[in-house]
Amino acid sequence: MKKIDKKFVIDLSKKKNEPEWMLKFRLKALDKFNELDNPTFGPKLNIDFDKITYYKEKRQDITDDWNKVSEDIRGTFCDLGVIKAEQDYLYGVTNQYESEVVYHNIKDKDSEVIFTSTDLALQKYPELFQKYFNNLVKFTENKYTALNGAFWSGGSFIYIPKGVKLDRPLQSYFRIDTENLGQFERTIIIVDDDAQLEYIEGCTAKSYSSTSLHAGVVEIYVGKNAKCKYSTIQNWSKDVYNLVTKRAIVEEGGVMQWIDGNIGSGITMKYPSCILKGDNSVGNSISIAYASEGQVIDAGAKMIHIGKNTKSNIVSKSISLNGGVSNYRGTTRINKSAVNSKATIRCDTIILDELSKSDTIPNNILGNNSSVIEHEATISKVNKEKLFYLMSKGLSEDLAKELLVMGFIKDFKHELPLEYAVELNRLLKSF
Repeated sequence: MKKIDKKFVIDLSKKKNEPEWMLKFRLKALDKFNELDNPTFGPKLNIDFDKITYYKEKRQDITDDWNKVSEDIRGTFCDLGVIKAEQDYLYGVTNQYESEVVYHNIKDKDSEVIFTSTDLALQKYPELFQKYFNNLVKFTENKYTALNGAFWSGGSFIYIPKGVKLDRPLQSYFRIDTENLGQFERTIIIVDDDAQLEYIEGCTAKSYSSTSLHAGVVEIYVGKNAKCKYSTIQNWSKDVYNLVTKRAIVEEGGVMQWIDGNIGSGITMKYPSCILKGDNSVGNSISIAYASEGQVIDAGAKMIHIGKNTKSNIVSKSISLNGGVSNYRGTTRINKSAVNSKATIRCDTIILDELSKSDTIPNNILGNNSSVIEHEATISKVNKEKLFYLMSKGLSEDLAKELLVMGFIKDFKHELPLEYAVELNRLLKSF
């Protein structure tokens, strides 16, 4: 299904058995997509929208039994280590293959925790769904939020009730195996007052000679004194455009933490953000961007302070090699109302050769005299003295550089579950 027109949207909504209000929403989003141009900042986007497949027919209904997942899809996720991760340490898992969630399971089925696909949440929890859908990330914001609004399919819907603190993470895994596919998942997470959630997201795709597109939207609501930690390791293939909008709003005393790893994709534009609405709320972002040949990663974070005594901390680690481009782009704004607030931004970049590039593009706005914004940025090449020392101990130049890079990103790895930190090491060594 490739054609971008109203009939396609009507057929998609009908196929999903959606209520009338969702069809109207999709059609409005389609009109906005056709109206808007590409962003005026960041890397140039050359996407032929006529060649994108906007929805891949599901091959099976969602199930909570791995044995009922088709053998080839099950094999794909097994090879990625997803099944073992669920068995070893996860509270629940959702796996999306192409346009639809194919497998979903949660350990405690009697729990009041809601963890399901976004499509099923629309059917099973319509009032809760409509309350939060398109409330934090509006479809009118840019061309790709509009595109997601028109064609969204799949994604995770999570509700953690008041006072519930999960002792193990929930995980979603997104996989593209089709050439020219567009994947437009929609994820909504609500962590109610005094609740706690750790959520992990993984993304991969096969390599092709033509372009695929990933344009997801994530909306997160963190209640009073609640905590949410959202970790992503993105390892799309280099023929994928990764254009994602992720945003959280944090109430009084709440804490939101983004752990964001960008390893793959040809072009990435992603800036996870926190709106610190409540007094004493906290937003943290720790990210790495690893750009090699044929990659432009334009990523960072946004922190908007509204409540009093709010705090934010951005740590961005960028690595460029073999002609890759890795840029930090971010916004930190402390509003007039956010008295006695503090924001810290630290951007560190290491460039491993003469061909690679990196820029730091901050936008810091201070709206009152009682608050503080601190920004620090460093760009450096591999330390020759450290490299010489390691090589004098018998290491090759490549192995010595690898060791220095691993040390450079230790802050990021420290925040990941052990299994993901090990996988990150493997991914970086493969470049």
